[in-house]
Amino acid sequence: MDKYKHLRELMVETQILERGIRDKRVIEVMKKLPRHLFVPENIIDDAYDDRALPIGHGQTISQPYIVALMTELLELKGDEKVLEIGTGSGYQAAILAELAREVHTVERVLQLAEESRKRFERLGYKNIKVYIRDGTEGVPEEAPFDRIIITAATPEIPPPLVEQLKEGGIVVAPVGERYSQYMLKAIKKGNELERYYLIPVAFVPLIGKYGWKDES
Repeated sequence: MDKYKHLRELMVETQILERGIRDKRVIEVMKKLPRHLFVPENIIDDAYDDRALPIGHGQTISQPYIVALMTELLELKGDEKVLEIGTGSGYQAAILAELAREVHTVERVLQLAEESRKRFERLGYKNIKVYIRDGTEGVPEEAPFDRIIITAATPEIPPPLVEQLKEGGIVVAPVGERYSQYMLKAIKKGNELERYYLIPVAFVPLIGKYGWKDES
């Protein structure tokens, strides 16, 4: 018996449906995926709270609504090749793996990458590949990608990621200042991005060559 099933359903009802998420596939996977397996054991009972949670190394697992929103904005149909920048706990990558053909996810913190890799193995995901490198440079050897999602704040969409996105592909990312951003959905048309800025958000910074400098 999954004692967290009720909490997941409550999370979806009050945090996701009530805020306007309508993609049925996103809603179903959020109901199904055991979010409590992606947080540190000492905060496992907070896993379904309406907030981001710390996962160590100065990183967080995003608020459930934000995960649902970013996933819905990607408009996944099931046959996409997705690049995720910022693996973190692996929760977003697992959501993507349920909804897309394959997921390539990049994490610069070795320990987080290794922990996520083990989670994916335990949960039986065969369509996620984890890379340990500077996410702002993407994964050129696997390009092009149908979709790109950046789960950390970036001053701009890194040029290598724009290059690695397919024509007509979608990128979703929090873009703006280091401590305050807007959620951006952008569609690649030619070599340009057609941009749609949505809600204000606050993410941890994307560190890397084309992101923010590491101040830790």
